[in-house]
Amino acid sequence: MKPRARDLGIPFEGATGTHNAITDVDGITVGYSTVIEGASARTGVTIIHPRGSKNHTPVYAGTHSFNGNGEMTGAAWVEEGGLLEGPIGITNTHSVGIVRDTIIAWQVKNNSLHQKWSCPVVAETADGWLNDMNSFHVQEQHVISALDSAQSGAIDEGNVGGGTGMLCYEFKGGTGTSSRKLPEKLGGWTIGILAQCNFGRRYQLTVAGVPIGKHLVNNAPITNGENPFKQDDGSLIVIVATDAPVLPHQLKRLAKRATLGMARTGSLGGNGSGDIFLAFSTANANASHGDEKGLSNIQALSNDHIDPILSATAYATEEAIINAMIAAEDMIGHNHVDAKALPHEDVKRLLREYNRSV
Repeated sequence: MKPRARDLGIPFEGATGTHNAITDVDGITVGYSTVIEGASARTGVTIIHPRGSKNHTPVYAGTHSFNGNGEMTGAAWVEEGGLLEGPIGITNTHSVGIVRDTIIAWQVKNNSLHQKWSCPVVAETADGWLNDMNSFHVQEQHVISALDSAQSGAIDEGNVGGGTGMLCYEFKGGTGTSSRKLPEKLGGWTIGILAQCNFGRRYQLTVAGVPIGKHLVNNAPITNGENPFKQDDGSLIVIVATDAPVLPHQLKRLAKRATLGMARTGSLGGNGSGDIFLAFSTANANASHGDEKGLSNIQALSNDHIDPILSATAYATEEAIINAMIAAEDMIGHNHVDAKALPHEDVKRLLREYNRSV
């Protein structure tokens, strides 16, 4: 396995689940299809099955758009109906359509449509620095492969799936994940995060409170490491999962907390940034149906007991973003753009200098 942020001695708040991944929430599976071909294809697709690829029961969900210069299909129905029906896709900006359509075709083939129509959730970030998005490298077979190969347990990070061609803080970005396991006295709930990271300017990067980006100014392809007196115009997609029995309006509150995790790494968002977050709960297996009178027996966590989950969401989002950067590797892509990975030894040195290493 590639090193992760905690392997470098980076301190984070809270205890993780077994794999420190979104898959620590029982039942969730994740699949990738990574497309690296020739000089200009640096892209892919990520799939998340909320209850696994064989269980198509909808889950309660909520969304939050911190800055909406981006796309998340199906978000209007999640907002209106409070339900997420089917797998989630994450890809590049110009591949949203084929991922959405292929998910529907896959649902039809697998008899997993909850009703006669489907409105899948597919989100994007733009990988146009390293990938030729206008050549539409993501094809139907890539989406099907990600849908069919999804797994539980430890999952890959960095240059994989939809995050293959992304940048983050002008280093190589990509896909990252993390989780938090609350102690039993706080409910024992698990919160898992998967983030596709394509945002930030070098001077903003903060790791465990250390202004890493202000020290590592070399090889910043957009700003040359200087503060351009403007916010970034990249994007961040965060998927929040939990097994806590929380309702759609509470899940919207969780989705909002991903904004704080983003901010803890240094970014404040910008006019050109597509920072869109979705949260869902695998509890309440009968969320979408009831008895003959339409009544459902559901559980709901009291708002007086939700604070630990809110905090865990922010902390796990922060770690997932840093994990994406730690796992990412150097990449040369479209038009010979050369994206350097975050240098591990320099990060460890700076953490020691600021007395933040564990």
